[in-house]
Amino acid sequence: MTTIEEVVPVESPAGGDGVPLLEVRDLHVEFHTREGVAKAVNGVNYSVNAGETLAVLGESGSGKSVTAQAVMGILDMPPARIPRGEILFRGQDMLKMSGEERRKIRGQRIAMIFQDALSSLNPVLTVGYQLGEMFRVHQGMSKKDAKIKAIELMDRVKIPAAAARVNDYPHQFSGGMRQRIMIAMALALEPDLIIADEPTTALDVTVQAQVMDLLADLQREYNMGLILITHDLGVVADVADKIAVMYAGRIVERAPVHGLYHRPAHPYTKGLLDSIPRLDQKGQELYAIKGLPPNLLRIPTGCAFNPRCPQAQDICRTEVPALQPVAEQDGTELDGRGSACHFWKETIHG
Repeated sequence: MTTIEEVVPVESPAGGDGVPLLEVRDLHVEFHTREGVAKAVNGVNYSVNAGETLAVLGESGSGKSVTAQAVMGILDMPPARIPRGEILFRGQDMLKMSGEERRKIRGQRIAMIFQDALSSLNPVLTVGYQLGEMFRVHQGMSKKDAKIKAIELMDRVKIPAAAARVNDYPHQFSGGMRQRIMIAMALALEPDLIIADEPTTALDVTVQAQVMDLLADLQREYNMGLILITHDLGVVADVADKIAVMYAGRIVERAPVHGLYHRPAHPYTKGLLDSIPRLDQKGQELYAIKGLPPNLLRIPTGCAFNPRCPQAQDICRTEVPALQPVAEQDGTELDGRGSACHFWKETIHG
C-alpha cells in the first residue's frame, strides 16, 4: 500500500536550501514502568519550514508534548527511551549529537514555551533577572546590559511599563502577562524555531487571542518556524498553516488548516471538530467523542481509535491503517493531505 510519506515531496523552507527547518522521521518514544512499556509515540513524521506554523492537535495523552520534549532533548532517560527515529534540525540528526551539541541548539536555535508559566518561572527571582539570564549565560553580558535587554524584550511582547516592572516577581503578574514573559524568554536569543506547548491553557478567551496574535506577529517579524501544541482547535484556526492530528502516539490526519476544518478525513478529527461549541447551536447539548483515550500500556490492535469510532468495522480491529494520500472522488490528490483511516473516503465524501 502506498503511504503519504512515499508520495508527498518534502517541502522547502521559504528562501531556504530545500531542507526543512525541522524534520521528524519515524520517531518512537516509550516509557519503561513497573506496569510495562508505555508506547507514547509510535512512528511520528512531520516537518516545519522557516516562517511556517504547524499545529499539533489531540487529546491529552496523544503524544503531542512527548514528541516536542524529544525534539528539545528534555525527556528523562530513563524511564524514557527512543528506540528509533530521527530528529533533523537543518538536516542534522540531533539524536546523534553529543549532550553539549544539543545544549548549544536548545534555547539558542530551538526554544520552547511551556504551558504553565507560573510553575515554569522561578518564584523567588525577578522576571528581569530570569530574562537577563539568557544573555548573561549565552552571550556573556554584564548584569546591567542583560537588564537593559530584559526591558527591551518585555517591551517587545507588549508588557506595559516594562522598565518599572522589570524587578517584579512572577506572582505580581497576571496569567496573560506571565505567558508573555515566557514568550519573551523563548525569543531572547532569536531562535529559528519555537515550540509552544499549550501556550493559552487556563487563559480567558480574550487573553488567548492576544497571546496568539502576539506569537503570529513575532513569527512574521523573525521568520521563525512555530510548532503549536494544543487540544483546542479554535485556537489554531487563524494562525496555523498546516495541522497534524495525533491519537495514541500516531499522526492520524495531516492537512492544510482550511482543508481540515472544512472537510476532515478521519473520524477522530471529525469528532474533535463536532465538539467545538457553535453560536448556531445555543442551548443544545455539546457533542462528545464516546469513550476514553487508550491506555498506552495496552493500545488496541488495529486502529487505536476503533473502540470509540462510529465507523469501525472488522478490518479496523485487526489492521493498522497507514497514513494514505487523500483524494477527491475523481482521484485527484489533495495537496498535503493524508489520513490514517481505512474508510477515509466515507468521512471526507460522506
